[in-house]
Amino acid sequence: MASAPLKPLPPQTQPRKPHPPPPPVPLPNPKAFFSSHAIAHRRAARHLLFHSVRPLPCSKTHLSLSQTQQQISSPSSSDGFSPPTTREDAILQAKTCLSTTLQKPLNNAVLLPTKKLKRQKQPRFRVEIPVVDDSPSSLAQLASDVFSDLPTRRKGAKPTILLVWPDSTLAELAQQVFADSAVVNAELGTVAPGVLSSADLGVFMAPGTSQLEKMRRVSDNFYPKPLVLFNPKWGFEEEKGFGGVLEAFAGSFGVVYSFIGLEVKGLLSRRKGVVFRWVKDGVFSGEGWVVLVEDDAKKGELKVVTRFRKRPSIGEVENVLYNLMAANSPVTKSVKFVKDLVSNVTGRKQK
Repeated sequence: MASAPLKPLPPQTQPRKPHPPPPPVPLPNPKAFFSSHAIAHRRAARHLLFHSVRPLPCSKTHLSLSQTQQQISSPSSSDGFSPPTTREDAILQAKTCLSTTLQKPLNNAVLLPTKKLKRQKQPRFRVEIPVVDDSPSSLAQLASDVFSDLPTRRKGAKPTILLVWPDSTLAELAQQVFADSAVVNAELGTVAPGVLSSADLGVFMAPGTSQLEKMRRVSDNFYPKPLVLFNPKWGFEEEKGFGGVLEAFAGSFGVVYSFIGLEVKGLLSRRKGVVFRWVKDGVFSGEGWVVLVEDDAKKGELKVVTRFRKRPSIGEVENVLYNLMAANSPVTKSVKFVKDLVSNVTGRKQK
């Protein structure tokens, strides 16, 4: 009896090579951005985001440690983007982000409402970038660095940018700083209708809460052209106290770039870090807020601690950082959330 032919063995496959680890994120140099620090604490009252010191309750030392450890094990990159390490890096990142974000609304204008077409949303964006100080000259120089040669085009030409300043002093100073005719400077309270109609892009520069109603009226008159809110002088948690119309207006500016400095203080140690967001390619497609802290094992580098889908509150960031410090040190009794004084997310110096 003839034996059955042997079946050929399956071909051997080469084992997959493991993906190389993501490159380390360099630790931003605080001296490039920050002049001093203020301490924040968690609170429920509606007031300034950061104004006094209060350690978190010791009972939170053991709160959700397993969850925090899982968050720490997340990838150490920020979706391909890294926090800036110098002032120049921050400006370049903000300009790149703005130019890609504005490309579509500048070249594909929102259609005006008709009987058959409902009113569409006005393109509104928000940028928060650290400054060396909040003096008028520093703010005017930052505006020049960002907007004087913004790499975006409207129908092949440089768009006319209108910078709307909170007072006449800043508007006049900015006029001296800018040599580019494509940038127009005006005061919020006196901006003329003709200036609004001739501009392609409007930017509210460092406005305060008392000017929200004026901003809302200017926005309506500027419709449907895009607007940018640059370094507002209020913290985002304060917006809950603005009231229905103004709260909705302030919240309508989607954050495309934000960089906030952190310092985590424990009983025997402290670490620096950042809260960071950068909308990729100008498209809102689920980019979250990334919290990074200094890596103990690799000095001078940052690692991702956690990500938030929505902008985190101060209390949420505090809890993550507190649990991180408590997990790494059994003698940790308190962690303070320290934010750069002049990142202009709150826009005012604290003592």
